[in-house]
Amino acid sequence: MEPVLAQNRVLTVPNVLSIARLVLIPVFIYLMLAEHATGWAVAILMFSGVSDWADGKIARLLDQSSKLGTLLDPAVDRLYMVTVPIVFGLSGIAPWWFIIALLARDGLLALTLPLLWTRGLTALPVTYIGKAATFALMAGFPLVLLGQGDALWSRIVGWFGWAFLIWGLYMYLWAFVLYLVQMALVLREMPNVKRTKPPSPPAAPTAGEHA
Repeated sequence: MEPVLAQNRVLTVPNVLSIARLVLIPVFIYLMLAEHATGWAVAILMFSGVSDWADGKIARLLDQSSKLGTLLDPAVDRLYMVTVPIVFGLSGIAPWWFIIALLARDGLLALTLPLLWTRGLTALPVTYIGKAATFALMAGFPLVLLGQGDALWSRIVGWFGWAFLIWGLYMYLWAFVLYLVQMALVLREMPNVKRTKPPSPPAAPTAGEHA
């Protein structure tokens, strides 16, 4: 019973960090689009990146893995990967071709989910290159935002930020190709859940019917 109870825990350090990141998403949008407070926005992005890296480490170190965490952490990551590029586009920080490439990848990935459901799955294992891509993008976003100043150091930081973003975009798209390969293998090797369900037992005859 103890492992089951542990998996059902809600109030854990990793989950608190994920919830904090989730709550900060609308704050980031407000700071960027309404207040134009890039300094605080950078702080939110840095906190998000560090906490995203730390929550998995903490979960393993403190043995605080949970079902909620396995769902919440990647969901918050996806929200950041959608929100931040759109805000950057609306703010004129990033070109729309870059934003569309990121969003199209996630949109196409979402379209494959019904195929996974037919095999009784909700997601495929995250690949190393996918994790590296997310890290590069999460590192690049605050650096690019810091690079919006006129000072030389700011421009240099911005160049490094764009290097991370371009590298991250390349790996992000390559991870999607690998995901499609995984998807093809799953569809070929695993049976369709609906087709493999045992037939329902015949209904009992009602009064007046012959067995």
